Amino acid sequence: MQISSEFQLRKVAEADFPTRFGQFRIFGFEGRSEQMVEEAVVLTRGALKGEPTPLVRVHSQCLTGDVFHSLRCDCRAQLELALERIAEEDRGILIYEHQEGRGIGLLNKLRAYELQDRGADTVEANELLGFKADLRSYQLPGEILRYFQLTGVRLLSNNPEKVEALERAGIRVVERIPCLAAPLDSTETYLRTKRTKMGHLLEES
Repeated sequence: MQISSEFQLRKVAEADFPTRFGQFRIFGFEGRSEQMVEEAVVLTRGALKGEPTPLVRVHSQCLTGDVFHSLRCDCRAQLELALERIAEEDRGILIYEHQEGRGIGLLNKLRAYELQDRGADTVEANELLGFKADLRSYQLPGEILRYFQLTGVRLLSNNPEKVEALERAGIRVVERIPCLAAPLDSTETYLRTKRTKMGHLLEES
């Protein structure tokens, strides 16, 4: 499916996907531009058109949290909260982007862990490695939502940049719904950095 002369979206696969959160449909998408090729996995549940506006979560891959249950971050907790909310409403979309470590990649993320062990916060660690605090791009999620013919969503996110990015992509965010995990001692500094340096909306935590 061609979106524009600069960006092409292609559905690679689609299948039934039973989970402990209930029944979903799983899709594989590839987004291609002159600059990069990006992949995303998408879980959908229920009829996506009509009212109420469907829930959407745009989740960036976090191997250490999502797979290994790391307590350095709140990624897995947010992922599970999103799947639970979508299952409760029996409709919605979770877009899982391959943007590990806010876009710096898995091995650089582990290098950032080393720097954090020496006292740097997550933003400082990325910058010491020569990266911006956040390298993620949200063009692909916008194109995926258009593939499903959605023009408006209720976004499960604490990150105002995701709201702005979807709006720039032509997707109206009719409501931002907090996705707040219970804070732990091991995530206190991480969450404080998200709030004070990255503008994440965590006041309710």
